[in-house]
Amino acid sequence: MSSWQALVAELDAWGAAGRAATLWWRDDDATAATPALQHLLELAGRFRTPIALAAVPLLSEASLVRAVASAPEASVMAHGYRHANHSAAGEKSGELGPARPLEVKLREAELGWRRLVQLFGERAMPVLVPPWNRIDPALVPHLPALGFRGLSSWGARASAWAAPGLRQVNTHLDIIDWRGTRSFVGESKALAILLDHLGARRRGEVDADEPSGLLTHHLVHDVPAWHFIAELLALSAGHPAAHWLAPGAVFAAPAAASHAEPARTLARERP
Repeated sequence: MSSWQALVAELDAWGAAGRAATLWWRDDDATAATPALQHLLELAGRFRTPIALAAVPLLSEASLVRAVASAPEASVMAHGYRHANHSAAGEKSGELGPARPLEVKLREAELGWRRLVQLFGERAMPVLVPPWNRIDPALVPHLPALGFRGLSSWGARASAWAAPGLRQVNTHLDIIDWRGTRSFVGESKALAILLDHLGARRRGEVDADEPSGLLTHHLVHDVPAWHFIAELLALSAGHPAAHWLAPGAVFAAPAAASHAEPARTLARERP
């Protein structure tokens, strides 16, 4: 059985159980309407797949605003403030890590969200995407007071709520091999990662209500990466059990959910 056949079999298992295999798509590091971004939005439009662009507020240009305005499938989330690394030499990169005072990080998060609203209006979602998927736990409880209603990082979440009033939905399949080639991880590995999360959800080994998140970085995609995205969107579009959620639905709080549920742990950093 090929990797693609294995994905079809997994989706078939969801369908046989009368369940929908929910997915969502986040693309990081948007700043301008580059050819790569235009290709990304073209794919989203071709397959009518909603996509959340994690845009860097301070670096977002007018061309990005125009591109989002012309792409019905796109919405925008706050990707930190300026996507600057403030970690000490030898430590993992991070903009919102513990290296700086909490007050400074809070101020930048607030400024970033305000700028995103000014630029993108209703297309801006009150969701924070920490650069490098790393955030100081001390910062998280303060985010709702700044206007944020969601937090998106990496790995299967430990709780649907990162803090009271702050919905957490992460991504699970990063198609870039950051520690190695810094290009596409390869078809077999990418599908294995996706199958692992879908299977774990179906079996109840992780939170079944957290949609499986595709994470892309349009600025570094090579030809195989673009091909994989197109193949995945085409296959899922043709399968009745696969359902791509709009970001607004991803971060909507269930009607019966308690906003006071405490977060047990934050999501894992991206490996």
